[in-house]
Amino acid sequence: MSGHSKWATIKRKKGANDAARSKMWGKLLRFVEVAAREGGGNPDGNPTLATAIQKAKAASVPNDNIDRAIKRGTGELEGEAYEETSYEGYGPGGVAILVNCLTNNRNRAAQDVRSAFTGKGGKLAEPGAVSWMFEAKGVVVVDKSGTSEDDVFLLAADAGAEDVRGSEETIEVITPPDALKAVRDALVEAGVEVESFELTQVPKTTIALEESDAKKVLGLIEHLEELDDVQDVYANFDISDDVLEAVAS
Repeated sequence: MSGHSKWATIKRKKGANDAARSKMWGKLLRFVEVAAREGGGNPDGNPTLATAIQKAKAASVPNDNIDRAIKRGTGELEGEAYEETSYEGYGPGGVAILVNCLTNNRNRAAQDVRSAFTGKGGKLAEPGAVSWMFEAKGVVVVDKSGTSEDDVFLLAADAGAEDVRGSEETIEVITPPDALKAVRDALVEAGVEVESFELTQVPKTTIALEESDAKKVLGLIEHLEELDDVQDVYANFDISDDVLEAVAS
């Protein structure tokens, strides 16, 4: 399991205050709206929308809010004109970072992302400089208690999964993007507890970080994730469990 995935799991468990939760809800609903606009309002035929809905529900976004976001996306209700844009750069320790935005003001998004990089010890790079280091994949995270990596792999492989990576508390199942929903459904039907599933960017290789660089990289990523226009941040760092616990505490 990559360091970035482990860090995301820790943050989910730590929870969020009301202000942070409200901002997170806004980003998740924006994701739902754009996914519905681009692929239609039926999650059965739109895996990106299915992922967006699942993430929103996991964050306790009310169903009525999700339904309205879908209708804004399909044109049944009036909505904002968001566009997707991405930025690439390097963080401390040479970590490659991809930043995906959904914004109604491209200039504002670019300025905010640039300021975050320069203010936290990173630097922006030209388009294509780091994107080749990542692959689009589906990731299903399951609770490790009550199951084993071998059992999960057998179930997931039959549904199209490519790999399984275990950590102390969870198992991360890697899938091709178009197999994400099938793998998730197969695991749920077999009684495996699925914590999350999403389309993401998985690094082809990772950079191991010690505590000093780990703190700097995580500080940059958290700052980027707090920006209103930023939807997702991907990075190719890896941090040992001991270092990650020290940083998180």
